[in-house]
Amino acid sequence: MTQVLVISDVHANAIALEAVLNDAGNVDETWCLGDVVGYGPQPNECIERIRSLPNLTCMMGNHDFAAVGDMTLETFNTDARKALLWQRKLLNENSRSFLSSLPDELVVHGDVSLAHGSPRDPIWEYIMNTLVARINLAFFDTSWCFVGHTHFQAVFQFHATSDDLSIEVPRPAEPYELKERTTDLLGMMTDREREVLEMRYGIIDGEKKTLAQIAKKLGVSRERIRQVEFGAIKKLRKLFK
Repeated sequence: MTQVLVISDVHANAIALEAVLNDAGNVDETWCLGDVVGYGPQPNECIERIRSLPNLTCMMGNHDFAAVGDMTLETFNTDARKALLWQRKLLNENSRSFLSSLPDELVVHGDVSLAHGSPRDPIWEYIMNTLVARINLAFFDTSWCFVGHTHFQAVFQFHATSDDLSIEVPRPAEPYELKERTTDLLGMMTDREREVLEMRYGIIDGEKKTLAQIAKKLGVSRERIRQVEFGAIKKLRKLFK
């Protein structure tokens, strides 16, 4: 299984960055959701360290954009503005080139979308509540979307069966299982329908089973399994009409 490290909003804090990397250990890929610079005292060091990470994807954050852009800084608070003015002078050419090259639009890796702010406005918008999260559902097509920017760790989960969103705050240092949209849709199935679909399409273990294999496991006929599968798929099609 591919191990992916997801980090965000380092803000030129090399000590904190190194602590996170040491805790993460060896990974196959790194996704940085932006704002490598801003606020902290070590922008060049942080950029150099992040550039060295394996199979890096790094998004453009609003502080990254402001550090190398020719924009006024009125939208930033006093501390952020002072830090950006200082970092504009401190950044070396390699750092400037790296920040300028970062993508400012949504990036997709397989079934995951990445942005700094939001899918709708990848650099500037904050997703702080379920209303804004709900609006942004229309701006990405993958099962998951990772964003930074808020400095607040939370999970917004869309529930297709009830057509609403919930927000959860994962506990630090504890595993959290991400639920994809397909898994949530299974909640509208009967227990037998869900069981058949999970085995037929390898939803749980990745191993797809034939009608005959499922029939043998459940002690019913192959034709009965076909009927259950057909009925479940018909339900799903109605949902998306």
